[in-house]
Amino acid sequence: EGQEPRLLNLRQQANKPKANLCLSDFIAPKEAGLNDHIGAFAVTTGIGIEQHVKRFEDNNDDYNSILLKALADRLAESFAEHLHKRVRQEFWPYAPDEDLDNDALIKEQYRGIRPAPGYPACPDHTEKALLWELLDPEHNAGMTLTESYAMLPAAAVSGWYFSHPEAKYFGTGKLAKDQMDDYAARKGMTRKEIERMVPHLLGYMDEEQG
Repeated sequence: EGQEPRLLNLRQQANKPKANLCLSDFIAPKEAGLNDHIGAFAVTTGIGIEQHVKRFEDNNDDYNSILLKALADRLAESFAEHLHKRVRQEFWPYAPDEDLDNDALIKEQYRGIRPAPGYPACPDHTEKALLWELLDPEHNAGMTLTESYAMLPAAAVSGWYFSHPEAKYFGTGKLAKDQMDDYAARKGMTRKEIERMVPHLLGYMDEEQG
């Protein structure tokens, strides 16, 4: 019998007067007996643009090549934002009467967050593997993952939905070696494998590296 999917997160490392945060704090623990949820999404607006990018680049038209890729990136972010709004108002819905103007939306003054693997609150790109297991974006949206966990098409956004009213974005900060060992063990990976994925989080110099 297979194990239930598990999202593994890292706790914030900082000297703070309040608790150091972890995304897991925003989901009710199983023992609480609450019917809580976490959502997942993967969207792209880059399907089919490669041939046009290549055409521009073959004509030494760097301007339009960059412009097309930037436009696709912005549309992907807009798509992710739109889908998050529908989650808040329709699919879950925990904020059906939300009425925010564009400025409020840009300032993310709504309830809930959608952190993406590779960004500060969940900096490990390998967690995208769970997203792909749950959503099957390759079949459902024509999206693939490279061996280094980059998304193709490049104009793509994926991540998690948290609806907790106190959920917010944060950075984890640097990790000690024992913390990295613990995280690697939970993921069933070696510390070296994890270090290669989050080198910017290492708060130590491994003696093996001199």
